[in-house]
Amino acid sequence: METLPLNHPLKPSERWITYVFFLNKLLDLLDTVFFVLRKSFKQITILHIYHHVIMFYGMYWVLRIYGTGGQYAMMGFLNSFVHTVMYSYYFISALYPELKGSLWWKKYITRLQLLQFILLFFQAAFVLIFNPTCGFPTLLHYMQLAVAITFTAMFSNFYYHAYIKPKQVKEQ
Repeated sequence: METLPLNHPLKPSERWITYVFFLNKLLDLLDTVFFVLRKSFKQITILHIYHHVIMFYGMYWVLRIYGTGGQYAMMGFLNSFVHTVMYSYYFISALYPELKGSLWWKKYITRLQLLQFILLFFQAAFVLIFNPTCGFPTLLHYMQLAVAITFTAMFSNFYYHAYIKPKQVKEQ
């Protein structure tokens, strides 16, 4: 198995996409500031803060240690897809507040996020096991494993309390 060299014909595009993704993580972090300004404190949870801080500073360190693109492009593409679905839900529920309770696909967004974290875990594990000599820094793979594990645990906990536990209470 071979990896792409650090410089290849698509590198300028990869670099631009990576910087846009990084700026998006900054906007996600500012989401918390907007919640505070709106006095919407119920949405500011440990999960929310941890997720946004880790993503922003994680991207910062990836750019400092490795640079743009590379294996982390997969993370960016997956994360961008998930956020497109998620913000589509937010847009529809804000535009049509009367539909908010009937948008059946909300819980599937969390499932999609969990799938994303599992895929990212296996991506890092796969490279560490089967291609340990690739040019991507090993430290970043271990960071990716740690983030994938903590995000999976925290989002699973959220999913349980948001979608499974309420059903158990209703059934009793």
